[in-house]
Amino acid sequence: MATAAVDAAWASGIRYFDTAPHYGLGLAERRLGKALANRPRDEFVVSTKVGRLLEPNPRPTGSDLAVGGFDVPDDLARRFDYSRDGVRRSLEASLERLGLDRVDVVLVHDPDDFVDEAIRSAVPGLVRLRDEGVVAAVGVGMNQWEAPLRIVRETDVDVVMLAGRWTLLDRTGAPLLEACAERGVSVLDAGPFNSGMLAMPWPEEGATFDYAPADTAVLARAQALAATCRRHDVALAAAALGFPLRSDVVASVVAGMGTPEEVRSNVQWLDTDVPEAVWEDLATTGQGTSLP
Repeated sequence: MATAAVDAAWASGIRYFDTAPHYGLGLAERRLGKALANRPRDEFVVSTKVGRLLEPNPRPTGSDLAVGGFDVPDDLARRFDYSRDGVRRSLEASLERLGLDRVDVVLVHDPDDFVDEAIRSAVPGLVRLRDEGVVAAVGVGMNQWEAPLRIVRETDVDVVMLAGRWTLLDRTGAPLLEACAERGVSVLDAGPFNSGMLAMPWPEEGATFDYAPADTAVLARAQALAATCRRHDVALAAAALGFPLRSDVVASVVAGMGTPEEVRSNVQWLDTDVPEAVWEDLATTGQGTSLP
């Protein structure tokens, strides 16, 4: 199924693929590498991440779901390592799993509790690899905007992957985008559906926001956005995918797609012509509702 999804993406013109050791304890990297194995290397861009080393698990339980959230055997375990040596070791292991001689973009992954070390060690380590020509671009990928804002201001990153904080529903990442624009840093806008809520025609009770059931206020805001889209006969998902790309600093929108059908749906939504009147109405829809 993973290969079929990549095949559908390729047929649709998608040429950028993101992965990480964290996803499925390396399985995502292995699957992506297999799916891209026969593609011309100069025709696609791959990003992966560093900060979690995969090591043999001394106490496996049979499933990674409880710890990592992925339905795979837990024969490996993650160990956070944001040192310069850890960055190199992580990248070397990723290249082996991907079966590639290089990746294009490397991101420091989720250093929420290690921001100082990321600034002191991980990012400079990646910058050195970039300067040596090992990778083309380096940056940070996180689900919050405050730490990346500090990293943008204090280091020489090229790119930030911001997940869920610059979406149609959650626009709290605006200060980060402003700083990126000032410093010439590109943004990869991930999680445009906020873990699925904006991918459905009408967000219902039990819909998830950031991988947990949405509270009443967030659900009401999502429904207000959906109602505005309905009045204009535009799919909520089309607006969700189109919203990040309205910013000049956003280089790409990054959405998870596990099947060929999801790929084709997302491409169709992305190709939807959303009239300017819709954006004008959505600009203030639900903005008075606070987010957690």
